[in-house]
Amino acid sequence: MHRVRHFVCVVACLACSALAARGAGAQAPAHADAAQLTPQQLPVFDVVSIKPYGPTNLRISIHTNPDGMAVSGMPMHMILREAFGVTNDRLLGEPAWVTTSRYDVEAKVAPDDAPKLKQLTQEQRWAMLLPALEDRCALKFHHETRELTVYALVVAKGGPKLQVSKPADPNANPAPGRSTGSAGMTASENGFTMSGHGVSMALITRWISLVIGSTVVDKTGLTGSYDYSLSFAPDDSMKAEMLPPGSSAGAPPPEAEGPSIFAALQEQLGLKLVAEKAPVDVIVIDHMEQPTAN
Repeated sequence: MHRVRHFVCVVACLACSALAARGAGAQAPAHADAAQLTPQQLPVFDVVSIKPYGPTNLRISIHTNPDGMAVSGMPMHMILREAFGVTNDRLLGEPAWVTTSRYDVEAKVAPDDAPKLKQLTQEQRWAMLLPALEDRCALKFHHETRELTVYALVVAKGGPKLQVSKPADPNANPAPGRSTGSAGMTASENGFTMSGHGVSMALITRWISLVIGSTVVDKTGLTGSYDYSLSFAPDDSMKAEMLPPGSSAGAPPPEAEGPSIFAALQEQLGLKLVAEKAPVDVIVIDHMEQPTAN
């Protein structure tokens, strides 16, 4: 299996988990007040297991369970990124080992707290890992405001080329892989293809943000649900992530043909990424140690 497919497994698993409650088609919390909970008000994981990941492949799996969550094979950098709910450009000062060391994490709440998880978004479940990281990894951090390059997603000249989703027929059987609010990414030697059915611009924007590793702000003004397919070739930074964590040598990923994601957005979806400077809240890691034994 080519490394490009391994990389897509990583991105797709992360995005599906992190976006499950962020885009169109996601269920709202059982109580609206749950969405306003601060990290201090969230339930606390009663048991957290953090173990080094043994296999050498790049596969990552994420499972949401009734009483918690389980992650396998994830680099600590990605665990931090999802726990803080930020993009790569907003996470600074990490020690080098967080990008090369991968872990299995299993976290469960006490039985009395399990019903509370039904009210939480995926973002909030990830945020519940922060106290465990503070305890097990001696994590210390602070917030700063820094001026970063961010990207505004706008409608390109000529208008959007997204297809507005039609209301689902309640009497029809849904086609495989075509559930409303679904999104994903596939890859081959020729590049990546992102696609979605019945998704919001918030979900599309977040996918783009994950792929380019920078903050993307939706300024399209588009408020509907859309079907789309976007094919593009990875740039050098994406290729770097295709290599196994910690590797500095070896054959490079296969060359892919096609437009960059910037060109593809304009040509295929009628959208455009415009770089601009903006003050952004970032997370600065002051101290972090490799997790203590369970």
